[in-house]
Amino acid sequence: MKRAKQILVEIMAVILSIIIFWIPFIFVMITSFKDKTQAAEMNIKLPTTYHIAENYSAVLQAEKGMVIRAFFNSTLITLLSIVILVLICSMAAFPLQRKKGKITTMINILALAGLMIPPAIVPTIWVLNGIGLFKTIIGMVLVEVALSIPFSLMLYKGFMATIPREIDEAAIVDGCGKIQLFFGIIFPLLKPVTATIIVLTAVNIFNDFVNPLYFLPGAKNATIQLTLYNFIGRFGSSWNLLFADAVLISIPPLILFIFFNKKIVAGMTAGAVKG
Repeated sequence: MKRAKQILVEIMAVILSIIIFWIPFIFVMITSFKDKTQAAEMNIKLPTTYHIAENYSAVLQAEKGMVIRAFFNSTLITLLSIVILVLICSMAAFPLQRKKGKITTMINILALAGLMIPPAIVPTIWVLNGIGLFKTIIGMVLVEVALSIPFSLMLYKGFMATIPREIDEAAIVDGCGKIQLFFGIIFPLLKPVTATIIVLTAVNIFNDFVNPLYFLPGAKNATIQLTLYNFIGRFGSSWNLLFADAVLISIPPLILFIFFNKKIVAGMTAGAVKG
């Protein structure tokens, strides 16, 4: 009886996941194959004529190749942000987890506050403009890193608790310096949580819509999510091209999740036992 209930629950879970995730994706895919008239009907019917090459070619050529330029900008922002984030958070989590005191407690409180308090748009623009980084890739990278630090720091700190202190002590006794200790011994042990942070943060930054809209305006600075505006007009929208663009946007995150799904779960749960 229990086995039958378990099977029924699993079947319902699969059906629910198909309804929530697969049907919308199939709808987007089918619409991207239609012409403008059929796409405007907004239904999940198969197209009478397929316009796959025509639609996707039009998307890539729109606004003098803005989508290709946006792919480059989004990829560059994502890669730079990930490198800086991993270095800063992994190095900061090491002393925060190993040492106890008022300073580390205050930093932990600030990190938790960063998870709860939303970013201030106008003051951030004012600061970026004051240091000459508004409307620049570097300024956008700094914003993405700052917004991702609290979550990444907490993950690193939780995972760091699973690494025995005896490893540190043995390395120091053998004459290992602090920098060599971290990069030679501790950092290689952080691979599971590093993979988790890379995938989750990369998807989040690559798919970011709001922050580039505010902090990186301008056609030359367009990121991949902002290219969706290209196909939404005042008097009419090219839904077939819009959904074709959405499919192209979803390919890189989908590939990351397919290949790193197990590592994401391992990194998220590894530090759950110890705090």
